Amino acid sequence: MATTDNSFNGITEHCEDCGFETIHEVSVQIRTESLKDENAQFSREPYRVAECQRCGARKSQRMNNA
Repeated sequence: MATTDNSFNGITEHCEDCGFETIHEVSVQIRTESLKDENAQFSREPYRVAECQRCGARKSQRMNNA
């Protein structure tokens, strides 16, 4: 579960790679899932991307599956 803290740098959440509650930079990216050019415009999906500021590990999750 993500929680906010008193800093301006990000959100703290548990990092599975380093095993600590650390600040994560969180963003939303729109990704194209289709490899076919004619369907690419219809296959864009939002993804939540979190990057641990301690170890640099990145984790992404498709928002429709959250």
